[in-house]
Amino acid sequence: MAARRTILLAVAAMAVLSTASAAIYNVGEPSGAWDLNTNYNTWASSRNFQTNDQIVFKYSPQAHNVLEVSKADYDSCSTASPVTTLNFGNDVVTLTATSTRYFICGFPGHCAGGMKVKIDVMPSSSSTSPAPASGPSATNAPPPTPVSTTTNVEATGFGLTILL
Repeated sequence: MAARRTILLAVAAMAVLSTASAAIYNVGEPSGAWDLNTNYNTWASSRNFQTNDQIVFKYSPQAHNVLEVSKADYDSCSTASPVTTLNFGNDVVTLTATSTRYFICGFPGHCAGGMKVKIDVMPSSSSTSPAPASGPSATNAPPPTPVSTTTNVEATGFGLTILL
């Protein structure tokens, strides 16, 4: 019984640690950066951005900046009403929700010259929430069966409680 508890605790710890991992993407790398020489459509389309991932814009603040903008402002390269302005040269953006986010360089002519990137953020594959079920029995699913009903040892950590 003790070995079973140890195995279950190890599996639970691995599950918690795997949900905490997120990817970090340097925008434009490996062959470029936040500059006028990188094709950001190609770069972004070759990645699978998920919630809790981070994107990092690396650039010279004297030459570029990063504006997060609406889709309309992205399409027209308008800098009139940015959602956020970043200008430190090593800017980290955490992708906190499933959505599409739009970023442009606000320096004159840079967006029109190709310094714009659209990031499609998908749900995290390591989400602790199960995917919604489909079909007629989806709302009538039975509750999960406890691992053991004879032992009542409680292990907690990382916001997780396991009854063994």
